Amino acid sequence: MATSATPVTVTPLTVDRLPDLATLFGATGTTRGCYCMWFLRPGKEVEAGWGGANRQAFEACARAETLPMGLLAYADGEPVGWCAVGPRARYARALRSPTLRGRDPAEDDSVWLVPCFFVRRDFRGRGIMRELLRRAVDLAATHGARAIEGFPLAGNARRGSGDAYLGVEPLFAATGFTVVDRPTPRRVVMRLDLSARDNTVDRSARGRTVGGTRSHRARGRMAG
Repeated sequence: MATSATPVTVTPLTVDRLPDLATLFGATGTTRGCYCMWFLRPGKEVEAGWGGANRQAFEACARAETLPMGLLAYADGEPVGWCAVGPRARYARALRSPTLRGRDPAEDDSVWLVPCFFVRRDFRGRGIMRELLRRAVDLAATHGARAIEGFPLAGNARRGSGDAYLGVEPLFAATGFTVVDRPTPRRVVMRLDLSARDNTVDRSARGRTVGGTRSHRARGRMAG
């Protein structure tokens, strides 16, 4: 059984790993209900599909997509963390939010987005969210993205678990992201340019040993 001392690795979600994602999302009622559909579909559809229907919808997307829907973190073979990542165009609900009102729509296919994270409670405080974000950057670069963005909580104040799934500004800053917009006092849009990045990244996106940061639950509002 994985413990807090077990080394953690990160790998892209593939169809054969969908049962592992189900195991991870089964850890809380929120992740089990949302199933990382919050930024993919209109709110009414997500609420109506809370639970089984959202899982079916997500898994259908994962099977249809040619690019991974995100990254899974493992400790001793157990799934312990998740990061959604992909082309910005994928996240239809996020694109309609005032949070991204300043974006260039012409970049929606070439710029990637990291909308949310989830780390199992007993593995929080070990840097898993930070490693997932690093690997998301690698994955985007591998697939030719011109840039990658996130819309975390602004500032470095301690946050409750309700919004922590978005990440926080210092997490993204430490990974090289810079602020491109502050749409509200509580939210910030951050971006990392990949156009000049060396493409000799780890193409498997498998991870290194990690250790200490804080995480979240995988659903919430786009409110700022």
